[in-house]
Amino acid sequence: MANLVKELLYTGVGAAVLAADRVQKLIDELVDQRKLSKEEGKKFVDEFMKDNESRREDIEGKFNKLVEDVVAKFDFIKGADVNGLKSRIEELEGELKAAAKKPAAKKATTRKTTTKAAAKK
Repeated sequence: MANLVKELLYTGVGAAVLAADRVQKLIDELVDQRKLSKEEGKKFVDEFMKDNESRREDIEGKFNKLVEDVVAKFDFIKGADVNGLKSRIEELEGELKAAAKKPAAKKATTRKTTTKAAAKK
């Protein structure tokens, strides 16, 4: 799901880049046709790019918030949690290997004690 959302974000960014290219070409054509001065064209493109960047940052912020909300809602495991579990597993495996290498402790032998009554039988 996160990949789908990322793809949508990248598609939006790609569309914005294409729009910026088209705006730049349109302004260049207007400057060539002398319908717009170079200064006006540069100012228009700069404002467009600044606005576009602002919108990109806004969309990126909203996207990050959405991803955080989705992750929190579905209670996905975080990378740090996985790494912590891996470390704990490795630690426990080491303890098991160390315990397996130790010779087993001899069982204490128990003596049966007999009572006097049982001994008389």
